[in-house]
Amino acid sequence: MIIKEVIKQAKTKLLNHKDEAIFILCEYLKKDKTWLFLNQDFDFNPKDYFKLIDRFSKGEPFEYLFKKANFWGLEFKIDKGVLIPRYDSEILLSQILHLCKTYQFENILEIGFGSGILSIILAKELGIYITACDISPKALKIAKENAKIYGVEKQIDFKLCDFSTLKDNYDFIFSNPPYIKNSYPIDIWVQSEPREALFGGEEGYEILEKIIKFSQLKNVKFLACEFGYDQKEILNKILNRYGFEGLFFKDELGYNRAFVAKFTKW
Repeated sequence: MIIKEVIKQAKTKLLNHKDEAIFILCEYLKKDKTWLFLNQDFDFNPKDYFKLIDRFSKGEPFEYLFKKANFWGLEFKIDKGVLIPRYDSEILLSQILHLCKTYQFENILEIGFGSGILSIILAKELGIYITACDISPKALKIAKENAKIYGVEKQIDFKLCDFSTLKDNYDFIFSNPPYIKNSYPIDIWVQSEPREALFGGEEGYEILEKIIKFSQLKNVKFLACEFGYDQKEILNKILNRYGFEGLFFKDELGYNRAFVAKFTKW
């Protein structure tokens, strides 16, 4: 079957996600969109491609289909059971990088490292050492593989544990924790991601509050977190309650997306 007919058939199956038919075909053939446009009569067996289209139509995200994700201009391994990196998290990463360039932190902790992207980029760009924890064995495996790819496996101490069990003190903590309200409806592609990495509780911000409280107990200088678009007001109150002054940062659509909080004790 020629490319022109393959794309037409795939778009019919995907209905409201027709662009993904082309993205998936580009990745499957290892070609770009220009090549597809110039070679519409290229003939190939689309059997395996249509299997991918079928998996996507049933809710399997692009990143899980090809076991990779792009973030900060870099490619990372990803797999089912691990949160997919999203562009919105670059806002948090930008603030983390700025803080680490401005201050000399001796003990840095990431809570909920997922695929490891934030700690890996931090270690790669600044040459610093980081402790990172997560409760997912699958995340631990993927994060270690990604760290090895970028040559920073000796700079990051990945721990498989709940952050509340950590005994050491830290002067800087950062996290992209679960912050979606349990009742919030999500699309079928997000439903394929690990629930424990998405949902933060009945109100959504419960884990964020635990992180803020934990950070106070650990006597941090700064805390930086990603959060839900409608949580700024309540998080600002919680931060103030535990002795933090927060600055909030918006995404490109104008939604509040990340905060950096200074412990007022310092």
